[in-house]
Amino acid sequence: MELRQLRYFVAIVDHGSLSKAALVLHVAQPALTQQLRQLEEELGAQLLHRSAQGVLSTDAGKVFYQHAQAILKQVSDARSAVTQSTTRPSGSVTLGLPHSISGALALPLLMASRASYPEITLQLTEELSGNLAEQLRAGRINLAVLFDDGQLAGFANTPLVEEDLMFICRAGSAFVPPAERLTLEEALAMPLILPAQQQGVRPRIENVARGAGLVLPKVTEINSIAILRSALLADMGATILPVAPLLADVASGTLRAFPIERPALSRLVTLCASRNIPLTNAAAAVSRLVEQVTRELCADQAWLGARLIK
Repeated sequence: MELRQLRYFVAIVDHGSLSKAALVLHVAQPALTQQLRQLEEELGAQLLHRSAQGVLSTDAGKVFYQHAQAILKQVSDARSAVTQSTTRPSGSVTLGLPHSISGALALPLLMASRASYPEITLQLTEELSGNLAEQLRAGRINLAVLFDDGQLAGFANTPLVEEDLMFICRAGSAFVPPAERLTLEEALAMPLILPAQQQGVRPRIENVARGAGLVLPKVTEINSIAILRSALLADMGATILPVAPLLADVASGTLRAFPIERPALSRLVTLCASRNIPLTNAAAAVSRLVEQVTRELCADQAWLGARLIK
């Protein structure tokens, strides 16, 4: 198996066509087809379905595509690590952010990266936290912001902030509590709209509730922040989330956020990297920048409900 075969295969999948991939790669289509056939013979599996409309990955092809991407990225990172300057790092860095964090961190980080490291191409990917952890293990991304749920021992991690989870509902809603804060029991008694089990917030809520002897009622499950926001604005219920993904609506007064007590709800936000794959100079620079931007956001109280972990 050769690196060029991996590059060819990834290009074919990305472009959905052998002819388009051949044009992009500047390779004759018959040669591309031959390399693909050799790769499939070596693997003993068909990777692509071919038709007049183009190509689609088989189940085996989908699995191999993920590994091929990871290998090609690690090769690129290894090449960059050798050629990069420590004083002017350059290259591509991929940072994974959970949906509920990107609202607070993404734009300030992009602006800081452009100002401090113009020769670094910072690529942000927004995913469920479980997906980000898997991509980080596989080497498909360089860094990820994850929630410390006790399962991060396999990563090199740097604690960033402790972030409060709050009760959030539409202003003027019947779900607005009578006081400026409410107990967890009172919050769980409301009609709730929450992310599903695989999201980082949901297990934390259930674990704290279980520890307090409380049971999470039947909830409406929505994984999309945009759809969840629409449901809140339609007054279909309330939610328990950090403020960050709904910050604009809370700041404008369209939504209201209330602290939860007895017991309080919070989560630990951590910057993670692989223990097995060394960071390039560029990735190390972005790692330091994430810490710097986090400190600045907390100092300016721009990341509501977040406290630095010292």
